[in-house]
Amino acid sequence: MNQNTQQDLGKLLLRLVLGALILLHGVAKLKGGMAGIVGMVEAQGLPGFLGYGVLVGEVIAPLMLIAGFHARIGAVLVAFNMLVAIVLVHMGELGQLNQQGGWALELQGMFLVTAVAIALLGPGRYGVNGR
Repeated sequence: MNQNTQQDLGKLLLRLVLGALILLHGVAKLKGGMAGIVGMVEAQGLPGFLGYGVLVGEVIAPLMLIAGFHARIGAVLVAFNMLVAIVLVHMGELGQLNQQGGWALELQGMFLVTAVAIALLGPGRYGVNGR
């Protein structure tokens, strides 16, 4: 297998895993309702309808990543969604460790950095608009 194929397969794996894991969060919000998210947004003094933006970052953007359809844009949307989630939900955990000694925000950090990596690297050729 040549180096370009290996790089494209690596990018595909990053896209598929990040897309699937973030999409699970979005599906949970679709099933469970948006009241909790809307409440968090309103508690920050923002209009509640902005809470529905989470569906862009956790449903539409992951589907873009999985399909490889404008995956850089999808990755930027996921990264922005993770930044908002960290600010709204996890700000108090920034410097904390979990019970296993890892960073309390390791999952959010991994999602954020993986999304940034995909935005920088591009989707590779295995996708809807791959080259």
